[in-house]
Amino acid sequence: MSRIAFGTWQLGGDWGSFDEDAAIAAIHHARELGVTFFDTAQAYGFGKSEAMLGKALREELKRDRDNLVIATKGGIKPRSERPRDSRREWLAQGIEDSLRYLDVDHIDLYQIHWPDSDAPAEETAGILQEFVDAGKIRHVGVSNYDAAGLADFDRTRPVETLQPPYHLFRRDLETDPLPYARENDIGVLVYSPLGSGLLTGAFTPETTFEKTDWRSRSSAFTGETFRRNLAIVDRLKEFAAGKGISVSQLAIAWTLARPGVHVAIVGARKAANIEASLAAADVDLSADELAEIDRLTADAVPVSGASPEGVA
Repeated sequence: MSRIAFGTWQLGGDWGSFDEDAAIAAIHHARELGVTFFDTAQAYGFGKSEAMLGKALREELKRDRDNLVIATKGGIKPRSERPRDSRREWLAQGIEDSLRYLDVDHIDLYQIHWPDSDAPAEETAGILQEFVDAGKIRHVGVSNYDAAGLADFDRTRPVETLQPPYHLFRRDLETDPLPYARENDIGVLVYSPLGSGLLTGAFTPETTFEKTDWRSRSSAFTGETFRRNLAIVDRLKEFAAGKGISVSQLAIAWTLARPGVHVAIVGARKAANIEASLAAADVDLSADELAEIDRLTADAVPVSGASPEGVA
């Protein structure tokens, strides 16, 4: 797989309005540049994102299916009475719906989007294994799990991949569950390496977001937390400029330099944006540079993101 995956959360309606044709062009351009891994989810517009990805890749999926890795996620129902739902009925329906929206006969990697404490891990793992046995799923992963959750799942069938949030303003992954993933040979595909836009260098303290953009309701994108972290982004911009790269490339390269991280999932709505992200995979950071980045971000305010229950 390519070390940069094309993520599609931004195509599901939670990030404000966008041009669908431009988004499909971005997916096409990512393929032209060598991206082979695409990540989506049932909850990204309840099929909207999956359908758009399937539409963009339809001809290639029919012509050369095995050269593409399509990952999706299920097991949640945001804005419902039970936002996390890995019970058999909803999970099975989600897998069948994802196959239909993507217009494929199998999903390369199916992931449980968020842990569901009311659904025993052995049952969830067992359901996914049934779909593997049926040939509808090839590999099984989880997203947003901690080490204890991974261990519970592992007792029934191995977790092959973990998809956690990870960026310079959110580093709790380093203590749990990244060590467990390294010790148990679990592939780590991190999402939000750009801090949901914080690390793009495109924002100022005056930046606001559309009401349909989840960031408009997040404490990470308003007030003192926003201002303090943007000041740190300015420091990182200066450091990145000294290497001849952008701050977004620095942020992605930093993520990929962390031991145990295999893939960074980066979204784009415009073709030009994906080029810069892909170039970040070729940026080398020395031990001294990594230490300097730690120093520059030492007083960052840790931030969280959206969850099935809402936005912090």
